[in-house]
Amino acid sequence: MTDEQKHNLESRLWAIANTLRGKMDPDEFKDYILGLIFYKYLSEKMAVYANNILKTDELTYTDIIPEMENYDAYINAIKNSSVETLGYFLAPNELFNYISEKGKTEFILDDLQRVLNNIENSTMGSASEDDFDKLFEDMDLTSTKLGRTEAAKNDTITSVLKHLNEIDFRLEDANADVLGDAYEYLIGQFASGAGKKSGEFYTPQEVSSILARIVTTGKTRLKSVYDPTCGSGSLLLRVAKEVEDVGDFFGQELRRTTYNLARMNMILHDVHYRNFDIKQEDTLLEPQHIDKRFEAIVANPPFSVKWNNADARLLNDERFTPYGKMAPSSKADFAFIQHMLHHLDDNGTMAVVLPHGVLFRGAAEGHIREFIIKEQNYLDAVIGLPSDIFYGTGIPTCILVFKKCREHEDVLFVDASTCFEKGKNKNYLRTQDINRIVDAYKNRQEEDKFSHLASLDEIAENDYNLNIPRYVDTFEKADDIDVSAVTANLKQIELDMKEVDEAIKAFCAELGLEAPV
Repeated sequence: MTDEQKHNLESRLWAIANTLRGKMDPDEFKDYILGLIFYKYLSEKMAVYANNILKTDELTYTDIIPEMENYDAYINAIKNSSVETLGYFLAPNELFNYISEKGKTEFILDDLQRVLNNIENSTMGSASEDDFDKLFEDMDLTSTKLGRTEAAKNDTITSVLKHLNEIDFRLEDANADVLGDAYEYLIGQFASGAGKKSGEFYTPQEVSSILARIVTTGKTRLKSVYDPTCGSGSLLLRVAKEVEDVGDFFGQELRRTTYNLARMNMILHDVHYRNFDIKQEDTLLEPQHIDKRFEAIVANPPFSVKWNNADARLLNDERFTPYGKMAPSSKADFAFIQHMLHHLDDNGTMAVVLPHGVLFRGAAEGHIREFIIKEQNYLDAVIGLPSDIFYGTGIPTCILVFKKCREHEDVLFVDASTCFEKGKNKNYLRTQDINRIVDAYKNRQEEDKFSHLASLDEIAENDYNLNIPRYVDTFEKADDIDVSAVTANLKQIELDMKEVDEAIKAFCAELGLEAPV
């Protein structure tokens, strides 16, 4: 997509957002916009698929109307094939364009709700049922936030449909990712506009890029990728952009709305329903993939969230028992690390974003950190990021990289805290910053005031404290001060001031005023 095409797309999407702006918060209207984009995608995918089936009959899908003598035969054949291949079915009069055009002259809210229900119902009893179950439940077409009257609600939805209908997602162009660009743009806008509440499910693309490039280093294909706090699924999809193929995507998400968003995002990015397994549950207390091991793991867990480390379900939990201690109830950061290490395959790489506190906090966290480094030797790299690069929090963060079968005897420390460009509302990692960080990881070369290779003995000498300034010296010596020059400058200033005072006295005398003392 060219810059001009991208700008036009973003302008169109912004116009759609403005239709709902003022009626509800960004975190609320995202459910409608993203839900309707998803509906449009499913419709266009359905039409392309059906048109290919009907090509030998020299028909298009919209030619199939109830008045046809063999209408039922066509519909049943296409439905059976579509549910098996795409995972769902839409009839010709349920397609996005049909409903959008109907909305220009008729009331369509009831029709739209019926269509959304039918999409889910079409998957009942099929392999895709779990992936489509209640996907549209957050799009409440009866909400008074759309309008106080039924007519006002209908006008609002019709306006959004009209704007969306003018966007060509170019589904038949294998090289185009209009839909993915639209989705990522909107998710980013919602995160920046709604603060922490919305930003919880979104990892900035610059950070996602670093994590994805790290876990795919040296690989062109991945058997599996996993994110235990997957949010909208953007991290999982970012990993797929760095390799030729990803076999299967796995994720878990606590919040129902964001879980729905992640499933939509997978389907929108053309991940087949058989190739992703996203679950909704508490990752630490109700892990849904406990027996699986993954080749790549990426995550941006909620920072220092509270958790119930005394829950009976954790007794004899193999994710935590080897360490001898549990992460404190006030901060689950290390619990997420332990969970992910349990799922990491022997040939895998894991990269996780965490607050700086995990590098140096003591007590149980210090014990777990030492165990991971000393006993397991899993820690591969520590990368310090700039502050204020995440939506909703300005705290500095770091990336920890882990491997179970490490090729190196040292641990790489990188201080990238100054690698950013200051923006209006937050800081941004530039392309050169991302490349510098990733190159430092791949090449494992020391660079003055930026990177250092620390031996395990050096880390032990620091009592397994990983605070980056202990390993990367970023101290900048101040310029030497020429005291003689400073003294001479002060004397000259004093002489200049005397001349100014005399001039002021002369002006006051001419004006008949008393000169200031």
